[in-house]
Amino acid sequence: MHELSIAMQIIEIVEEEAKNHAAVGISAIKLDIGKLSGIEPDALEFAMEEAVRGSMAEKAEVQYNYIQAVSVCEDCCHEFESQDYFKTCPFCNSLNTSLIRGKELKIAAIDLITN
Repeated sequence: MHELSIAMQIIEIVEEEAKNHAAVGISAIKLDIGKLSGIEPDALEFAMEEAVRGSMAEKAEVQYNYIQAVSVCEDCCHEFESQDYFKTCPFCNSLNTSLIRGKELKIAAIDLITN
């Protein structure tokens, strides 16, 4: 379950940012997660519940923004939703497509508690 190590790294990063800004706690963490990022949503949410224990983010609300994967056809320039990395363009049937969104895994925002 690599989601636990990812959750631990997220908490490490947000705690470091909180300390850099002299915060006394973290009230919210907002995560952007692409549908094709390789992250299992239920596993990450469970792992985050464990990772925040005893941290500055223990009482933080964790918000998950799951991003639909989108590809673009390099031949006809149409964008379309994807369910996998390699997708045929539904408009022109070209195989010359590229994933442009949906593999993200990033901390979008951290709400800090300061004195």
